[in-house]
Amino acid sequence: MTLRLHGYWRSSTSYRVRIGLALKGLDYAQSPVNLLTGEHRSESYRAINPHGTVPMLETDHRPITQSLAILDWLEATHPSPSFLPDRDATLCRELYYAVATEQHAPLNPSVLKRLFGSDQAAKEGFYQFIVHRTFAPVEQRLAAHDWHSRDLPFGQPTLFEIVLIPQLYNARRWNVDLADVPQLAAIEAHCNTLPAFAQAHPNNQPDAN
Repeated sequence: MTLRLHGYWRSSTSYRVRIGLALKGLDYAQSPVNLLTGEHRSESYRAINPHGTVPMLETDHRPITQSLAILDWLEATHPSPSFLPDRDATLCRELYYAVATEQHAPLNPSVLKRLFGSDQAAKEGFYQFIVHRTFAPVEQRLAAHDWHSRDLPFGQPTLFEIVLIPQLYNARRWNVDLADVPQLAAIEAHCNTLPAFAQAHPNNQPDAN
């Protein structure tokens, strides 16, 4: 199977798909899309992705857009190793959706620009509010959970970690104080030692600058 990922090195949604591909052990080519220069809005890119977004995964059959749809497709077509644990899969999905849906949409750069223009301080304040609003209950849920291993709540990297790590990366970029989410920080520290997460890290992408 031939796979090609269109993404941007610092895009959290591209980052989560790179993690997913690496965890599945899949080889893929990369076609960087420069969001800063507006390449995603070009006619040539919109011809294959009308959404004008990243990531997009080209497969042998058709291109797939939207990171969560791509992860669903990866799980369906390459079920082993699974993105879901044998036990506590419902909690895993709960935390996965909380992080993936409650942070990404309101914190998208286009939304921040629309709301606050060039006011960086206002953007950071809003960013920090949204992050804490999401991470605080996730941290509480983890505190009440019987962890499967010392470093990973479900004993393996799952959908939850796939979306968590990129959001923590972004939170640090936006100067969010993560002192009140030590469990999330511990998960991040462990995941960053794993080859799949290291391979997917923004700094290790061909378009990183």
